[in-house]
Amino acid sequence: MEFEIVQRAIRGDHQAILSLIEMDEDILYRMAFTYLKNEEDALDVMQDLVYKALKKMHTVKQQEYARTWLVRVLINCCKDHLRKRQPTVSIQEHHQVEWVIYSDMERLLEHLSLSEQQLVYMKYFQQLKNKEIAELNQIPEGTVKSKLHHILKKLRNFAGEKEDWL
Repeated sequence: MEFEIVQRAIRGDHQAILSLIEMDEDILYRMAFTYLKNEEDALDVMQDLVYKALKKMHTVKQQEYARTWLVRVLINCCKDHLRKRQPTVSIQEHHQVEWVIYSDMERLLEHLSLSEQQLVYMKYFQQLKNKEIAELNQIPEGTVKSKLHHILKKLRNFAGEKEDWL
């Protein structure tokens, strides 16, 4: 069924494109939110993604990379949005314990560059394989492994915990 939807989407069937996006909507939204750290901006970027997918999905050459193409477009939309964004002051209230845990992790990840955060998110939140991450970022798989190793080492140092923390 998924194969059929992807085929129709690449041929330009708008309903199939929307179905394909809906299949990964949670993952795509979380990725946008991780980049932008703001619900409204993440929703704006999701709209941009839908628009661009409807306009350009026909350019995908290989069906097995349709979902990868959507993630790449989303990342580019996030980067564009960040370039255009005006500086804002974030006011957050955390009332639940799990938000405190999320806040701690978020503060830890803020020590990383945006590209490092992207790798961590793809590997550990989206659970992508190193090969998929390499394809999305257009870098060698070995570079992904090396960067992840250095990023985890950096996070351990920031956390001040034992080597096996992450």
